[in-house]
Amino acid sequence: MTKYWILVLLAGIIEIVWAMGLKYANTLWLWVGVVALIVLSFYILIVATEKLPVATVYAVFTGIGTAGTVIAETVIFNEPFSLTKIGFIGLLLIGVIGLKLISNEPEETRDA
Repeated sequence: MTKYWILVLLAGIIEIVWAMGLKYANTLWLWVGVVALIVLSFYILIVATEKLPVATVYAVFTGIGTAGTVIAETVIFNEPFSLTKIGFIGLLLIGVIGLKLISNEPEETRDA
């Protein structure tokens, strides 16, 4: 199952990039790149949900994207920093981790 959670993490990281791209894309080629990243992130997410619970995977994916986008915007693009933002990101991450811990994952079947 670990490789599928790595795919979820990868899809979440790609989501961070395309989410920032929505704000900063201003040419046709940048928009093409954003759309390609959206398609790639959801394709990877679909592959992960073949072996993991969909609801938990989607919650983790959106949590990574949300927290990562806020952090990246603050660090890279100097968006305003506030302790309230950090507190809510922490709350979000606690919820995502909680969902991951209580999810019932079926045993992985061996691929032939």
